Amino acid sequence: MVLGYLWLGRFTDLQYNGALAGLSAAASAVVFLLPALLLTSPIRPLFSLTARSFDRLLTGLLISGMAIGAIGAAYNFRLAALEDMYRYRAVLEAPAAVNYLVTISSSALLPFAFAGFVARKAYLRGAAILVLLLFFYPISLNKTVLLTPLWIVTLLMLTHFFEARFVTILSLLGPMIVGIFLAALLGSKAELYFSTVNFRMIAIPSIAMAIYNDFFATHDLTYFCQISVLKPFMQCPYRDQLGVVMQRTYAIGNFNASLFSTEGIASVGTLFAPVSVFVCGLIVALGNRLSAGLPDRFILISGAIFPHILLNVPLTAVLLTHGAGILFFLWYITPRSIFEPRAVSLPEAWAV
Repeated sequence: MVLGYLWLGRFTDLQYNGALAGLSAAASAVVFLLPALLLTSPIRPLFSLTARSFDRLLTGLLISGMAIGAIGAAYNFRLAALEDMYRYRAVLEAPAAVNYLVTISSSALLPFAFAGFVARKAYLRGAAILVLLLFFYPISLNKTVLLTPLWIVTLLMLTHFFEARFVTILSLLGPMIVGIFLAALLGSKAELYFSTVNFRMIAIPSIAMAIYNDFFATHDLTYFCQISVLKPFMQCPYRDQLGVVMQRTYAIGNFNASLFSTEGIASVGTLFAPVSVFVCGLIVALGNRLSAGLPDRFILISGAIFPHILLNVPLTAVLLTHGAGILFFLWYITPRSIFEPRAVSLPEAWAV
């Protein structure tokens, strides 16, 4: 994302200090990666579930996911094509609590349950999770939700052939290379794929950094007042979410952005963005440490959708609205013993 910004920023006609913004972006990338990659000391669990309790947790997540899906469908349920998704999503109405539950379930709880069922060799229940995730698309009309089951299964298949670290890199590089080749071979016929993957998934998060640099070069900073739990206690120059503010200013759609743009540029400005981003790196490092001792494959599958979300959503929203904080806790309490070669599978465990 940062490399994309440094390249695309050379061609923008937006009026802000590009040299300072480029240095800030590069420094932010470095200070984010330092704790995220180099803090490797594990946090020993003070509490973890037994194998039987973990199996019950997985079943509970499946049942709660079904209940949340039913509640969400009672408010909104529409089968819409991708080209009509945004038009219908604009008129969706549901209580905030229901929206939070739907988002947390589809982003964190159900992918974790799927990874758990696969680890316990309960494949039918894992398949039920995938079907349930598909059911969440007509409720939320969110493209990420629609692609989540396919994304999880793709990563799961790739882990049978490659190590998790390589799969992580391939999951980003592979779709991007496919888009480039399709555009070169098919031209405009590849527009749907290229605009969805190469432009929306890869380029837009980079472009967001330019948009936020331009806007906050001439407007008041937020000083984190955009965080919903802080807004009632702070004087905030913006009543609406920043994505809505960007839409009004630039007419480019609801333009939410990553922690580099939101917790960084928008909150403390271009100059001090690396300081804020460094703290975000420490939070990601904490999540890494809470998962220490779990197999790479399990972490990759249960957190499969979060790399994409982190590119497009502020870290505070990732932790709270999308449930990454809950996922960190679930990693922490997952019993490491179930991944040992002689661990009992779920059906056998229930027979005890």
